[in-house]
Amino acid sequence: MTSINVSLLDQRLTLQRETEQRVYNISSALNGPGNQSGSEQTPLGRHIVRAKIGAGKPNNAVFVGRRFTNEIYSSELAQCYPSRDWILSRILWLSGLEPGFNRMGEVDSMRRYIYIHGTPDSEPMGVPVSHGCIRMRNADVIELFSLVSVGCVVNINK
Repeated sequence: MTSINVSLLDQRLTLQRETEQRVYNISSALNGPGNQSGSEQTPLGRHIVRAKIGAGKPNNAVFVGRRFTNEIYSSELAQCYPSRDWILSRILWLSGLEPGFNRMGEVDSMRRYIYIHGTPDSEPMGVPVSHGCIRMRNADVIELFSLVSVGCVVNINK
């Protein structure tokens, strides 16, 4: 069975597939762990991949509102939109599995639009700087996207 484990302390995502394990550096929330809506924190607990978005799109494809904008990220594009939170290449949209903790009400991960997604390669990995999502290198999130299915369990731990 395939599963994903995220360690916020180590800033690492581990993909477990039967006897194979792959480890990726990530960047989680600058504001640390937390499940409250509006907190800009990375939610803890058991989740699933509810949706996979971006199949077949090019590396550095730009997404806004989970839609491909027909833009490809570049430093020139970044200069035009300096305050944009770049969501690139692929999106794994997470949904909590624990009612009252990360599902429903003011703690619902899916309604908070919590993703595992690509980010500009100029952004640091291994340090928390995101707005709540789990950021990955584009090549890594494209690889991860190809190895997991909708319904894959994602455990996010301190």
